[in-house]
Formats: sequence, C-alpha cells, structure tokens
Amino acid sequence: MSELTVHTFGRDDAPTMILVHGLSDDGTAWPDAVERWGRHWRLLAVDQRGHGASPRFRPDELSRTAEILEDDLVAVLEEQDSPVVLVGHSLGGLMAARAALRVPEKVRALVLEDPAKPRPGEDTEFLPFVESVVANPGAAIARQAAESTWSGPELLAWAKSKERVDLGYLAGGLTLGRMGWETGLFDRLTTPTLVLVPVDGPMAPDPDLIPGDLVRVTEVPGAGHCVRRDRPEAYYAAVEGFLAGL
Repeated sequence: MSELTVHTFGRDDAPTMILVHGLSDDGTAWPDAVERWGRHWRLLAVDQRGHGASPRFRPDELSRTAEILEDDLVAVLEEQDSPVVLVGHSLGGLMAARAALRVPEKVRALVLEDPAKPRPGEDTEFLPFVESVVANPGAAIARQAAESTWSGPELLAWAKSKERVDLGYLAGGLTLGRMGWETGLFDRLTTPTLVLVPVDGPMAPDPDLIPGDLVRVTEVPGAGHCVRRDRPEAYYAAVEGFLAGL
C-alpha cells in the first residue's frame, strides 16, 4: 500500500489521470489542470515523498531518494484498478517514465512536461531558492508574476507548496539516479508518450535518441521549464489532442 498523500479531484466515475509534480511543488500545485480536467477525469495528484503531506526522507535514505520516489509511484499505480494516464512535470516526469517501465500494464499513456534530466552530482542551488520563497512569499509571487504569465491560482499554489518541502532532502538528497534519456529510457518505453519541452530547453531529449513513433516530442515556443504554466493553451491543446488520438 502506498504511503503517499494523494489528493483526489474530479469525477469518481471517470477514467483516472495521475498527476506527479516537480521538485518543491506538491499535489496541490495543479489548480488550472484540476479546473480544466476535473469535469472529465478522476484526478489523483500525489505528494511525492519529501513534499506536501507525504512522509519525509530518513537520513539513511538520502543517498537513494530517486529509487525511493520511483518505488513510491509504482505503489500508487499498483493500487489502480485499470490503466491510467500518467502526467508528470520535471522530477515527476522522470519518475513517471521510470514507473511506466516497471508496471507498463498500469499506464495507458504518459505525458511528460520537460522531464528532469539526470546529471552528475547534486543540485546545491535549489535549497536557497526555496528558503527565499518561504521567507517572503508575497515578494516571490510578485516577482514571478512580473516575469511570467502564470495564473493567480498557479502562482499561489506554487508559493504555498514551498512551505511543505523536506529541507533535508533539498540539502542532501537531490540525486536523480542514472537512467535518463541518454541511457536507454526511451528505448525501453512501451507506453504511448508525449514529451512537451521548451524550444532549445537544456533538459530536452535529443530526437536522435527516440526510436520509432511511440514517443512524440513537441516543442512549445515561448515556454520555459514549466510549460503548462507558461503556455497553458498550447500545453492543454497538445495533451488533449494526444489523448484523443489514442
């Protein structure tokens, strides 16, 4: 049984879509998606471990956080009665892809929004950023609003989620493991997959590494790392078109 906190939205009688957030967000940080998709889907928005109301990482787990996050998501998928649409952003996108490799029978489609790209070493810059948002959320929201086109609900949810992150994880556990786009992940996927990335994004996969037609990569002009917040109409049109074609 999964240990994660999972927020439920939408219709109980509808097909299931699972939403997996990025680093320092949580399952409450999808307000626009819930508003748009809740009329047609049963939405399960997970708090990944170390985020939201889900369990924290123990000190002895900080060297293998990527493995634990993957196991957590597999446990959520295994609880589902039928295959789901699995949607992930950044860290959540990488974990969604890895989980789909483990239990492909539980995932009928993958949507990966600028999924995180494993790299050597740990990210030591994210903790000060999160601490600055928590220390002065009003200023952080105002700054982000001035620099982006994010909606008001998305801005507020983004800032509030930072208050619920495991700072020990950010300080000493930000490793993503080895398997990424350059190390065989796309080669092994057996699930129809849409990857949405910014134009020339630093984490975007090399098209030459994507075999066949199972994985589709769509560049979204004008978007940054958070495609759905930067260019929502393009994001939702691409996702809904992809799902309609399955």
